[in-house]
Amino acid sequence: MGLLCFLLMHLFGLSSAKLSSKIGVNYGQLGNNLPSPHESIELIKSLNAGGVKLYDANPEILRLLKGTNLQVSIMVPNHEISIIASNQSRADEWVQNNVLPYYPQTMIRFLLVGNEVLSYNSDQDRRMWLDLVPAMNNIRSSLGALNIRNIKVGTPLAMDVLQSTFPPSDGAFRSDISGSVILPMLQFLNRTKSFFFIDVYPYFPWSANPAEIHLHFALLERNTTSQYEDPGTGLVYANLLDQMLDSLLFAMAKLGFSEIPILIAETGWPTAGDVEQPGANIFNAATYNRNLIQKLTAKPPIGTPARPGTAIPAFLFALFDENQKTGPGIERHWGLLRPDGTPVYEIDLAGRRLAKGYRPLPEPENNEPYMGEVWCVAARGAAAEELRSALRYACEEGEGACEALEPGRECYEAFSVSRQASYAFSAYWAKFRSRGASCYFNGVAQQTTRDPSRGSCKFPSVTL
Repeated sequence: MGLLCFLLMHLFGLSSAKLSSKIGVNYGQLGNNLPSPHESIELIKSLNAGGVKLYDANPEILRLLKGTNLQVSIMVPNHEISIIASNQSRADEWVQNNVLPYYPQTMIRFLLVGNEVLSYNSDQDRRMWLDLVPAMNNIRSSLGALNIRNIKVGTPLAMDVLQSTFPPSDGAFRSDISGSVILPMLQFLNRTKSFFFIDVYPYFPWSANPAEIHLHFALLERNTTSQYEDPGTGLVYANLLDQMLDSLLFAMAKLGFSEIPILIAETGWPTAGDVEQPGANIFNAATYNRNLIQKLTAKPPIGTPARPGTAIPAFLFALFDENQKTGPGIERHWGLLRPDGTPVYEIDLAGRRLAKGYRPLPEPENNEPYMGEVWCVAARGAAAEELRSALRYACEEGEGACEALEPGRECYEAFSVSRQASYAFSAYWAKFRSRGASCYFNGVAQQTTRDPSRGSCKFPSVTL
């Protein structure tokens, strides 16, 4: 019997698995303008969410969740993993402090150890990789000692744990973690009947290659012209999410674990972003998330081509736009709700509302990649003192990027902080973008396709 036939027999054998298909929501708090926890929980309930996933074990939020029907996921921060791995008493202490005061009145169902730990790659991070499964074991032992049996322990990982995802049947874990971290993790998840928690975003592979991947395929829209057949298995894929999930299933099966259920810890689509981030708009975000909800709440469950009929629990990312998240513009635009609590677009996480029941959406205007020059300038409404601070940083760290701003030079304007900052931001970004610099500057910068140059002062630009 060939390897692929063996894998498929095991994968298809899971069609009768009974798992919850309720849709939850990720509740992050990296914003200085967000509603109170009390208001936020009421908003979560108004979305008909089945659960809420936190990025910590916030005591106020956990107290407020007591008596609700929301299934709750809490998280051990990355920086606590190594000490918990090396010391059972620290694991016991963590559970005593962060679970016992709220459980069982707060329906804690998932305890996640770290967040995307295997995506970080410094020497210190690599040492933490090896502490991940021991920390999971110690946390599970702490729960067991207290006779808590209905909290599943796991860790959310990103798709970059796979070194191959296409075609799905070629799915395989990275060689630097496959034997040392993933194999013992799969053994733990299998033994404890837990989930493989995965953060999966079709937006990223699509936006990196929109010419080759059809947008319908990424948005989970039914479109027979964009279907794909895996040459290794003959399985037919109608959307990119299934393709990505099945690559993970095949990777697990190749290590001998074909029955571990998947839980989508994060997925979603951005509602806005930078000029260089195509497809980040409200229309696409609403389309993806509504289609996702219909797919994952269907009865009977749909599953994926390699694991049909299997329910896949999921948490959408995210509850709010979070204005203090750093990096590219899309990082701050994943919210189902604006900071004032109003919906960015209509959505029902219970899946009872059909697509035709929603009001029309604004037509997308950035589905095609932008080709041309882009500048990084001071954001509208940015405070002068914050601009001065960002200006100092750009000039001090810019390795000569601000020479044109010196007195007597072509871009010196003594009374225009906004103008000076815009030049400094553009010059710094143009110089260091290839090294990963973004047009952010602590939230006081934004991209523009309108040339801010004036007279003899020519602003540096980035050409896309």
